[in-house]
Amino acid sequence: MKLRSLVTLAGLSIAAVIAPVQANTGTGEKDEKLPGISVINIAGHEVPVVADGLYDRFRSNPPLEVIRAERPDLDLSWFETLDKTRVDIGFQSYSPNFYYENSRVTAIFTADIDRLRELMPEALKTHVQPLQVWPGRGVVAFTGYAYQYCDNDSYNEISLAIVTNRPGSSNLGPISLMGQSMSDDFWGYVLKLPVDTELARVRGVVGYNLPKWLTGINFRQTDDSVIFEIMDQQSGEVDVVFEGRKLSDLSDEVNLVTNSFTNLDQQGVLTRGHAVSRQLSHASSSDEESASLVLGNGSLSTFIRSLDLGDLLKYEYVPEFQSALYAPEPLTAFLERD
Repeated sequence: MKLRSLVTLAGLSIAAVIAPVQANTGTGEKDEKLPGISVINIAGHEVPVVADGLYDRFRSNPPLEVIRAERPDLDLSWFETLDKTRVDIGFQSYSPNFYYENSRVTAIFTADIDRLRELMPEALKTHVQPLQVWPGRGVVAFTGYAYQYCDNDSYNEISLAIVTNRPGSSNLGPISLMGQSMSDDFWGYVLKLPVDTELARVRGVVGYNLPKWLTGINFRQTDDSVIFEIMDQQSGEVDVVFEGRKLSDLSDEVNLVTNSFTNLDQQGVLTRGHAVSRQLSHASSSDEESASLVLGNGSLSTFIRSLDLGDLLKYEYVPEFQSALYAPEPLTAFLERD
C-alpha cells in the first residue's frame, strides 16, 4: 500500500460543492436567491435539494416509468423485481432507496486490532467483533462511491468501515473473511462516512444512524485511474486523496453483493441496515500498486493514521453497479429471523 503523508495539500477548496441556502419555508418552494435549488424540511432540518430533481418531486419514491423516460439507456429490470414500502425512519420515506447508476472503488487494508475494538460501542461488541486476520491485525474497508443517478439525485460518499463477523456467527478471523467473500455477504461497522450533499447527510444521520458529515468530495477520472479528493471540513483544503487503478480485466457477469452494517440508533437500540448491490462491471486485484491513500493534516487523515493501516489485502474496481438501500431494523429482529 502507498500510504504517504503530505505536509501541504493546498490550492483546492470546498467552495462550489454546496451553497448555503436561506429560505422562509420548508415546504419545498423554490428559493428565489438560488435558482435551481429548493429547500425542504426533513425531520426539522432545512435541506437544499435540486429543484425539480427526483427527490424534490418524489421523496424517494419515483415511478420507474419516470426513470425510464429520463434515462432510457438504463437497465431497470432488477428494480422491477423490488417492492418499495413506506417507512418511518425519523421522517416518512420509502425502503429500499434505489441507486440506478453508480461506480465505486474499494481498498481493503489491515489495521491495528486493538484500535478497532476500542472504536466499537460496548453494546455492539456482544454481537460482533472486528475480524482478526493474523495476530494484532484486523481489517478495514475504504470505499469511494460516486452515485450518478439515484432517488436522492446525485452525490459522492466515502466510507471507512471495520470488517466484522456476522451477528450470531462465530468470529473465525480469516475463515470468516473468506466465507463472506465467497458468499458476497459482507458485514461491518461504519467509522466514517463523509458526503457532499446536505440531503445525503441528513437522511443518513437521521434515517440510518450513520456517522455522516458534509464536506467537499471531488470525483474525477483519468485514462488510468479513479480519484476521490476529500476536503477537510474545517480548512476546506484537500485532506485525503484516494486513487484506484482502472483494472482492465473487467467481468460483465452480473452478481449480487450484500453489505450489512450494525450500529446504535438514536435511542441506543442495536440495529442492522443493509444494501444489496447489482454489480454490472467489476474487477479486483491484490497488487499493492492498485490503490493509494495520500494523507494530509486534517481530521480524517489524523483518524486514519490512528488505525495504523498496513497491507493492502484486496482492491475492487466496480465502474458500474446498481443498488437498493434498505431501512434499518432492530438487530433482534434480524437475529430472530436468521
